Amino acid sequence: MKLSTKSRYGTRMILDLAQHYGQGAIQLGEIANRQKVSIKYLEQIIRPLKKAGLVKSFRGAKGGHMLTKPPGQVTVGEVVALLEGGKTLVSCDNEPEVCNRVDACVTRYIWMEAATAMYERLAAITFADLLSMNANGCQEKFIDYLTSNDNSS
Repeated sequence: MKLSTKSRYGTRMILDLAQHYGQGAIQLGEIANRQKVSIKYLEQIIRPLKKAGLVKSFRGAKGGHMLTKPPGQVTVGEVVALLEGGKTLVSCDNEPEVCNRVDACVTRYIWMEAATAMYERLAAITFADLLSMNANGCQEKFIDYLTSNDNSS
Protein backbone atom coordinates (compact mmCIF):
# COMPACT_ATOMS: atom_id res chain seq x y z
CA MET A 1 0.00 0.00 0.00
CA LYS A 2 1.30 3.40 -0.95
CA LEU A 3 0.06 6.89 -0.18
CA SER A 4 -0.05 9.28 -3.11
CA THR A 5 2.54 11.98 -3.62
CA LYS A 6 -0.29 14.43 -2.92
CA SER A 7 -0.52 13.13 0.63
CA ARG A 8 3.20 12.93 1.19
CA TYR A 9 4.00 16.35 -0.25
CA GLY A 10 0.87 17.86 1.30
CA THR A 11 1.91 16.62 4.72
CA ARG A 12 5.35 18.14 4.23
CA MET A 13 3.77 21.43 3.12
CA ILE A 14 1.50 21.56 6.19
CA LEU A 15 4.47 20.70 8.41
CA ASP A 16 6.36 23.61 6.84
CA LEU A 17 3.41 25.95 7.47
CA ALA A 18 3.18 24.62 11.03
CA GLN A 19 6.86 25.35 11.53
CA HIS A 20 6.20 28.98 10.59
CA TYR A 21 2.84 29.29 12.35
CA GLY A 22 2.34 32.76 13.81
CA GLN A 23 4.98 34.33 11.55
CA GLY A 24 2.55 35.60 8.93
CA ALA A 25 1.80 34.35 5.46
CA ILE A 26 4.38 32.08 3.83
CA GLN A 27 4.83 32.14 0.07
CA LEU A 28 4.39 28.85 -1.73
CA GLY A 29 7.69 29.40 -3.54
CA GLU A 30 9.52 29.39 -0.20
CA ILE A 31 7.85 26.12 0.78
CA ALA A 32 8.63 24.63 -2.63
CA ASN A 33 12.31 25.53 -2.23
CA ARG A 34 12.57 24.19 1.31
CA GLN A 35 10.67 20.99 0.54
CA LYS A 36 12.17 20.51 -2.94
CA VAL A 37 8.74 20.14 -4.52
CA SER A 38 7.47 21.83 -7.67
CA ILE A 39 5.52 25.02 -6.94
CA LYS A 40 2.99 23.98 -9.60
CA TYR A 41 2.34 20.73 -7.75
CA LEU A 42 2.01 22.53 -4.41
CA GLU A 43 -0.53 24.87 -6.05
CA GLN A 44 -2.64 21.82 -6.92
CA ILE A 45 -2.22 20.26 -3.48
CA ILE A 46 -3.13 23.39 -1.55
CA ARG A 47 -6.54 23.82 -3.24
CA PRO A 48 -8.41 21.11 -1.30
CA LEU A 49 -6.69 22.22 1.91
CA LYS A 50 -7.94 25.78 1.37
CA LYS A 51 -11.41 24.54 0.43
CA ALA A 52 -11.55 22.50 3.65
CA GLY A 53 -10.54 25.56 5.66
CA LEU A 54 -7.17 24.26 6.90
CA VAL A 55 -5.18 26.88 5.00
CA LYS A 56 -5.98 30.46 4.09
CA SER A 57 -4.32 32.57 1.43
CA PHE A 58 -3.49 36.23 1.14
CA ARG A 59 -2.73 38.12 -2.07
CA GLY A 60 -0.33 40.96 -2.57
CA ALA A 61 3.28 41.78 -1.82
CA LYS A 62 3.09 40.21 1.64
CA GLY A 63 0.80 37.46 0.45
CA GLY A 64 1.14 33.78 1.00
CA HIS A 65 -0.46 30.97 2.95
CA MET A 66 -0.96 30.11 6.59
CA LEU A 67 -2.70 27.53 8.74
CA THR A 68 -6.13 28.59 9.99
CA LYS A 69 -5.61 26.91 13.36
CA PRO A 70 -2.67 26.03 15.59
CA PRO A 71 -0.53 23.01 14.61
CA GLY A 72 -1.83 21.14 17.66
CA GLN A 73 -5.33 21.24 16.18
CA VAL A 74 -4.42 19.85 12.75
CA THR A 75 -3.85 16.11 12.43
CA VAL A 76 -1.92 14.14 9.86
CA GLY A 77 -5.04 12.00 9.40
CA GLU A 78 -7.12 15.05 8.51
CA VAL A 79 -4.64 16.14 5.84
CA VAL A 80 -4.15 12.65 4.39
CA ALA A 81 -7.91 11.99 4.26
CA LEU A 82 -8.47 15.29 2.43
CA LEU A 83 -5.72 14.67 -0.10
CA GLU A 84 -6.53 10.98 -0.64
CA GLY A 85 -10.21 11.81 -1.15
CA GLY A 86 -11.48 9.92 1.89
CA LYS A 87 -10.57 7.35 4.48
CA THR A 88 -10.75 4.20 2.41
CA LEU A 89 -8.20 1.82 0.96
CA VAL A 90 -10.51 0.20 -1.60
CA SER A 91 -13.32 1.74 -3.64
CA CYS A 92 -15.92 -0.84 -2.55
CA ASP A 93 -15.71 0.52 0.99
CA ASN A 94 -17.51 3.77 0.22
CA GLU A 95 -18.91 2.85 -3.21
CA PRO A 96 -20.31 -0.69 -2.86
CA GLU A 97 -21.99 -0.45 -6.26
CA VAL A 98 -18.60 -0.64 -8.03
CA CYS A 99 -18.24 -4.33 -7.14
CA ASN A 100 -20.71 -7.10 -7.88
CA ARG A 101 -19.19 -9.22 -5.08
CA VAL A 102 -19.64 -6.69 -2.29
CA ASP A 103 -22.24 -8.76 -0.41
CA ALA A 104 -20.16 -11.96 -0.49
CA CYS A 105 -16.66 -10.51 -0.16
CA VAL A 106 -14.98 -11.29 3.13
CA THR A 107 -11.79 -9.40 2.21
CA ARG A 108 -13.72 -6.12 1.98
CA TYR A 109 -13.97 -6.11 5.77
CA ILE A 110 -10.21 -6.58 6.12
CA TRP A 111 -9.60 -3.48 3.98
CA MET A 112 -12.21 -1.51 5.92
CA GLU A 113 -10.61 -2.51 9.23
CA ALA A 114 -7.12 -1.68 7.96
CA ALA A 115 -8.26 1.75 6.76
CA THR A 116 -9.90 2.46 10.11
CA ALA A 117 -6.76 1.48 12.02
CA MET A 118 -4.50 3.53 9.77
CA TYR A 119 -6.63 6.68 9.92
CA GLU A 120 -7.14 6.37 13.68
CA ARG A 121 -3.37 6.30 14.11
CA LEU A 122 -2.82 9.23 11.74
CA ALA A 123 -5.61 11.18 13.46
CA ALA A 124 -3.75 10.79 16.75
CA ILE A 125 -0.72 12.66 15.40
CA THR A 126 -0.88 16.44 15.24
CA PHE A 127 1.52 18.69 13.44
CA ALA A 128 2.55 20.02 16.86
CA ASP A 129 3.59 16.45 17.67
CA LEU A 130 5.75 16.41 14.56
CA LEU A 131 7.21 19.80 15.45
CA SER A 132 8.12 18.54 18.91
CA MET A 133 10.47 16.14 17.14
CA ASN A 134 12.47 19.24 16.23
CA ALA A 135 12.82 20.14 19.90
CA ASN A 136 14.12 16.63 20.52
CA GLY A 137 16.54 16.78 17.59
CA CYS A 138 14.50 14.37 15.50
CA GLN A 139 13.10 16.62 12.78
CA GLU A 140 16.04 16.28 10.41
CA LYS A 141 15.89 12.51 10.81
CA PHE A 142 12.14 12.67 10.15
CA ILE A 143 12.55 14.85 7.04
CA ASP A 144 15.43 12.64 5.86
CA TYR A 145 13.20 9.61 6.36
CA LEU A 146 10.38 11.22 4.36
CA THR A 147 12.63 12.18 1.48
CA SER A 148 14.61 8.93 1.40
CA ASN A 149 11.39 6.92 1.22
CA ASP A 150 9.92 9.17 -1.43
CA ASN A 151 11.04 7.66 -4.72
CA SER A 152 9.08 10.18 -6.77
CA SER A 153 10.71 13.40 -5.58
